[in-house]
Amino acid sequence: MIDVLYFAWLRERIGVPREKVETDAATVQDLIAELSAREERYALAFSDLASLRVAVDQELADFDAPLAGVREVAFFPPMTGG
Repeated sequence: MIDVLYFAWLRERIGVPREKVETDAATVQDLIAELSAREERYALAFSDLASLRVAVDQELADFDAPLAGVREVAFFPPMTGG
């Protein structure tokens, strides 16, 4: 079971800030594919991976990061300075 967190416009599109996900996904990319297949709101949220960043157990990661032993995955837009 993995805690999946959604921030900013991802939270708005999906409709929840976090959820527990039972998954057999091997990588973040596999998890995204599983979530996108759930329903259209997920597919829309994950339609442009270039506009997404991911953290695995609170460390920035790539989409090919393995999920073995991971407790938390967070998705968010790129941070901008200001």
